[in-house]
Amino acid sequence: MTTVRTPAGWPATEEQARVVQDELKARVVLDEPGPPPGTGRVTGVDVAYDDDRDLVAAAAVVLDASSLDVVAEATAVGRVSFPYVPGLLAFREIPAVLAALDALPCEPGLVVCDGYGLAHPRRFGLASHLGVLTGLPTIGVAKNPFTFTYDDPPEPRGSWSALRAGTEEVGRALRTRDAVKPVFVSVGHRVSLANACAHTLALTPAYRLPETTRRADALCRGALREATGSGPAV
Repeated sequence: MTTVRTPAGWPATEEQARVVQDELKARVVLDEPGPPPGTGRVTGVDVAYDDDRDLVAAAAVVLDASSLDVVAEATAVGRVSFPYVPGLLAFREIPAVLAALDALPCEPGLVVCDGYGLAHPRRFGLASHLGVLTGLPTIGVAKNPFTFTYDDPPEPRGSWSALRAGTEEVGRALRTRDAVKPVFVSVGHRVSLANACAHTLALTPAYRLPETTRRADALCRGALREATGSGPAV
């Protein structure tokens, strides 16, 4: 487990964070397809918080994209680096997530975030932010549609509908299990939306959520329990 310190010069106020967001947003790459689904490596990242102790734990779990076997994993724990502000959650999580990625013994390949990319009020969620900082292809797969609207997709697995902000498509509601609530897929960086959905389907052979998210979630919760000596993390 890696111990994380808040980086020097990290934004301390909402105004500073929005300035950084605007600067980085201009560097998002949207015209690359990304790696083919089922090839190479794919890495899930997730975080867990202990609000009483002001701690955040991050996990990165690398899977073989064809077999979904675990190749490597790493965790990092540190102080929460930014206050809770809707739309700026990446500033709370990214230092720990970067530390977990840096601790991996291999290249992560495509990174799957438990959250949003372009499906974000400022079109720059965690997946986009992380992708720009690392240069890695990234996607966001979220459990809920945030503030966006969508039509319920047809019931068969693989069906989808547009996730919209007004008339703008910011992602897709994707059915990963027959007749089960969809997940919400958006582009982060260097991946097309169609390819992001194909990766999500390849990562959900048995459950609604991607294996990357399921395994990273369990790992970061375990890391937080270990760091605090407490019961189940939230």
